[in-house]
Amino acid sequence: MEKKELKERFVDEKTGIEYIRHGDYYIPNLVLPKQKKIHLNKYGRMRLNYLEEIQETATKRIDLIIDDLKAKSNLTEDMKNTDMLYWIGTMNTIKQQAEEIILKELIHV
Repeated sequence: MEKKELKERFVDEKTGIEYIRHGDYYIPNLVLPKQKKIHLNKYGRMRLNYLEEIQETATKRIDLIIDDLKAKSNLTEDMKNTDMLYWIGTMNTIKQQAEEIILKELIHV
């Protein structure tokens, strides 16, 4: 059997992506475009601090809401072992309800 020589680089005609050989593997040669560097002034930093505060408040509030909804639904950790699908479905519902509450209370004021 004839041993085929592998190319160091090639361009996939279908996608237009260039690949570079590293050992036995070809890795896409992806380059991120240069991004504009932004320097925040006084007002930008104030807005950033506000957003960080909102994120922290929302995270704490969502945890409290989830705990409260779990208690109201009588969902226990033992149910995770006995009826996993029910537990997962109920937790997904609780998380969605908590996120809707947070969106109405804090995000879409």
